[in-house]
Amino acid sequence: MLSYVIAGSGYRSQYYARVARTYPELFRAVYLCRSPEKVRLMHLQTGLEAFLHADDLPFRPDFAVIAVDRASIAQVTEEWLDRGIPVVAEPPVGNTQEELIRLWNRHLRGDRIVCCEQYHRQPLLAAGLDVIRSGQIGDPTSMYISLLHDYHAMSLIRRALLGGRMEPYVLHGTSHTSEYVETDSRNSAFWDGRTASALRSTVHITFQSGKEAIYDFCPVQYRSYIRSRHLTVRDTRGEWNDTRILYLDAQNEPRRLSLTPAVPERYRCLDTQALRDRRRTFTAELAPDTVQDEFAIASILFDMADYLAGGPIPYPLEEALEDAYFTLLSQQTQNSPWAAVPSEQMPWQS
Repeated sequence: MLSYVIAGSGYRSQYYARVARTYPELFRAVYLCRSPEKVRLMHLQTGLEAFLHADDLPFRPDFAVIAVDRASIAQVTEEWLDRGIPVVAEPPVGNTQEELIRLWNRHLRGDRIVCCEQYHRQPLLAAGLDVIRSGQIGDPTSMYISLLHDYHAMSLIRRALLGGRMEPYVLHGTSHTSEYVETDSRNSAFWDGRTASALRSTVHITFQSGKEAIYDFCPVQYRSYIRSRHLTVRDTRGEWNDTRILYLDAQNEPRRLSLTPAVPERYRCLDTQALRDRRRTFTAELAPDTVQDEFAIASILFDMADYLAGGPIPYPLEEALEDAYFTLLSQQTQNSPWAAVPSEQMPWQS
């Protein structure tokens, strides 16, 4: 059984609490919070034990999950590394270029830092990536993604277009704020027609190899009944379009198939009734959901056992740093609309 401490008390931290409750035979988790009020609240909301001081923990954790606010992730990660505890950090692992380089240097010194970048492990998205990797629809050439924000999007872009590799690129982009009617949120739906405003970013990415991606996203797309999410990967012999694969067979006859969420054999022990129900009632709309998200997170935590024993890392730090670096560069396009923003050589790039 793996044991971990959850540093943080926000919305995302509760994913890791639910994973521990869903798979009690695999994981044991507790919270570490920064105030007595948060200690009481986390225990009340999740049922997990919660503590105020690291010295009070009932066990030495196998690793620490860092699920604090974005501005503090790198700092809290280093605090746990200083205690000699491996870290699983929520993305992005750093908020500035200096933080990213500092974490890479710690990795080179032997510190173990894993980013919990989970979207490529969601069963539906993993099924699409499997088709890309198989070569069934040829060589990927371009991509449109209006599905996930920033670092999450870059993780999928690299996997779909570059097979997970890194290469130099140039960004051109812009952003604008617009109004919309709120329909849903993390806590409740809205029925009164209230309006809000949000920033939509559109970024064109040109890789050195000539492959291209268009990133087009507004945060309201995560929770809205009137804003959809889309992904298209165009290959030489077909395309992945949301939940469909369009392709030519060996006789150049056009074919179509529908993607459905799939659970790899390695992670069958993480299957749940909720996930089975999702697969049974799956619809064609591209909308990665909480059930698939929690499975993906659980699979990363499950792989930590092998990693701590000397096996492969669940998500390489250099990839997490590259994803976060894209976010920093894309923010520059907001200040200089459509001006070229080239990536630079970073220490973690091979």
